[in-house]
Amino acid sequence: MAKTIRKWELIGIGIIASVGAVLHFAFEWSGELRAVAAFAAVNESVWEHLKLTYWPALLYAAIEYRKIKNLTDNFIIAKTAGIYVMPAAITGLFYAYTTITGSDNLIADIVIFVVAIALGQLTSYKILAREQLSQNLHRLSLAGLITLGIIYAVFTFYPPHVPIFMDSTTGTYGIP
Repeated sequence: MAKTIRKWELIGIGIIASVGAVLHFAFEWSGELRAVAAFAAVNESVWEHLKLTYWPALLYAAIEYRKIKNLTDNFIIAKTAGIYVMPAAITGLFYAYTTITGSDNLIADIVIFVVAIALGQLTSYKILAREQLSQNLHRLSLAGLITLGIIYAVFTFYPPHVPIFMDSTTGTYGIP
């Protein structure tokens, strides 16, 4: 059981990173379709890059669920925890290194993206391999997962004017 779950979580790192990389450019490639904006990065803000883990991880979870649902009792909790770890890791690591170095670096950003996905998948694995957790936690996790998706979509169209939402190349917020 654990070996199968571990395999799926490891495969997920590559798939989530690959789909996230495509979503980085999808808004521009779509001719800036507003429908694509909810799922893809619309600018170079930290916030928009966080979406690049959420939607691919959610998509992968939907695929993964069909394959491992009978091996675990904590799927929603595990996926929610992993999906929350990814943007937290990106945010923490990005601001830590840019505070120390005084600038950002594309290679470091890509490494952080992949490390954050790996940390999220590891978190998910640890919870998937546990004994069944509370049903209340399952409901709370599902609500948290849905809420995060809504927040990503809403803040793409109506971003607060705080640094995490500011496009680092233009100084603007939201859809250009």
